[in-house]
Amino acid sequence: MKENQTNPKKVSITKVFKDIVWPRWKLLLIGLILIIINRLCGLVLPGASKYLMDDVVVNKDFEMLKTVVIAVISAIFVQAISSFALTRLLSVEAQRLIAQLRVKVQKHVMSLPISYFDNTKSGVLVSRIMSDVEGVRNLVGTGLVQLIGGSITAIISFFLLINISPSMTFFVLVPISIFGLISLKAFKFIRPIFRKRGKIRAEVTGRLTESLNGVRIIKGFNAEEQENKIFEAGTIRLYENVKKSLTSTAIMTSSSTFLLGVASTGIMGIGGYKIIQGELSIGDFLAFTLYLGFMIAPIVQMSNIGSQLTEAFAGLDRTEELMNLSGENDDDKRKEEVPNTIQGNIILKDVNFEYEENKEVLHDINIEAKAGTITALVGSSGSGKTTIASLIASFLNPTSGKIFIDDQDLRFVDLYSYRQHLGVVLQDDFLFEGSIEENIKFSNPTATEEEFKNAVDAAYVSEFTDRFEEGLQTIIGERGVKLSGGQRQRVAIARAIIADPKIIILDEATSNLDTESEALIQESLDRLMKGRTTIVIAHRLSTIQKADQILVLHQGNIIEQGTHDELIEKEGRYHQLYKYQARI
Repeated sequence: MKENQTNPKKVSITKVFKDIVWPRWKLLLIGLILIIINRLCGLVLPGASKYLMDDVVVNKDFEMLKTVVIAVISAIFVQAISSFALTRLLSVEAQRLIAQLRVKVQKHVMSLPISYFDNTKSGVLVSRIMSDVEGVRNLVGTGLVQLIGGSITAIISFFLLINISPSMTFFVLVPISIFGLISLKAFKFIRPIFRKRGKIRAEVTGRLTESLNGVRIIKGFNAEEQENKIFEAGTIRLYENVKKSLTSTAIMTSSSTFLLGVASTGIMGIGGYKIIQGELSIGDFLAFTLYLGFMIAPIVQMSNIGSQLTEAFAGLDRTEELMNLSGENDDDKRKEEVPNTIQGNIILKDVNFEYEENKEVLHDINIEAKAGTITALVGSSGSGKTTIASLIASFLNPTSGKIFIDDQDLRFVDLYSYRQHLGVVLQDDFLFEGSIEENIKFSNPTATEEEFKNAVDAAYVSEFTDRFEEGLQTIIGERGVKLSGGQRQRVAIARAIIADPKIIILDEATSNLDTESEALIQESLDRLMKGRTTIVIAHRLSTIQKADQILVLHQGNIIEQGTHDELIEKEGRYHQLYKYQARI
């Protein structure tokens, strides 16, 4: 089977501008104005040094000295405020965009066909969803406007430096020490926020990984929307945490701007006083040094921003590649709704299937499973049993041939409307982190207490939960690791019962049960299958003797077909398998 083709083209600057930058042009314009104000205020300090040398010092004018100092500290104050506003405005907007993109990408990933998940590691998808979109903060956040603002500052500073001489360096301990104390306090405040963020991120990523690993269960019970809402809620929690830490970071950044600016202003005042007293004579070097700093800093900053923007585009390339994949229900032909009055008749007509081109694994499969009957698939490993079940569940599409559900061609059926009538119990069934009750109700969150109790009793779940201190509220751990194989299987069967599907697919439903558990479960399976079209895959042939028809598969072909008694009488492949198991 051919995989979805990805778009090899890279994300263009035009597309990024159109889809990400332009819709937020008002915010970016405000950000640009703020950063220009911020940088112009920053130039007040080195500019004031010239007045200090030419006017204050020469004329020994203490009143003008006060005016210059007040003007500079006022500019520094405006610079600090604009810096805080810039970070608060654009950084928070960037994080909002990241949250929205994550939700959008996750929804699209959940819509992809099973074949894509079979060929892609869940960890890679988690990275794409959680990490690749992070780079957009450098496009909508302060990165882009800092690049523009830094360029303006560097150009202005360059022309101002033309007429000035070499530099001096000033070391100021007091304001730096104060800033250090502020930083310690700020980090003490921020640290729990980051710790909580790590916990939230782990929870969101963990649930996401679970949902990707359990995609067959999600699709089998038509629960994509439910998982989308859970993921969106976690992402919003992460966004709120990041927003809180950004406020603290903005305070730190603005305080550093203010305190270091005050230090420079203090040096100007002290230096001016000493020059008036005749202790210092070289002043233009002060202005030069400050202008030089204003020119070099943006250049260094721009090199960092350049690498960040490159990283952003690389992440967007990968995100765009993922978003270009076609969802399993995106085909315009899939418009037919499966009615609620579905009977459950299943027909496979001349079905062939291949996972890889020219390597067919099913050959001319013809099956008719009438509504309410049990069809069992048996055969050695690799004979095609699970592939047939996956085709009926619409996890896979035939290479050729047709599958009909009540005379509706499955190729044209809306998958969401079909899967609401479908229930699955897989060999290695997937349970989510949470309580036993939450896992049972997963397939039908709105089930009544009576429906829930009936499902618990039918699957004999209470037989083991009564021994637990928390009963049905017991937390079972990731993938249900705190339960035995048989216990997990009974929870999975209860989950299928409460969904009340019309079509049931049982893939080795009793494979993880011991003899005692199997005896309990067999009766619950009989209740589950009653009145429903059931496809059973089983190695234990003793569990399918009551099936209406048994299909024996070998190397992708149906080689025998009939009831248990008919196949035993034929003394063919089924007879061999049954006698072999009976001896065991």
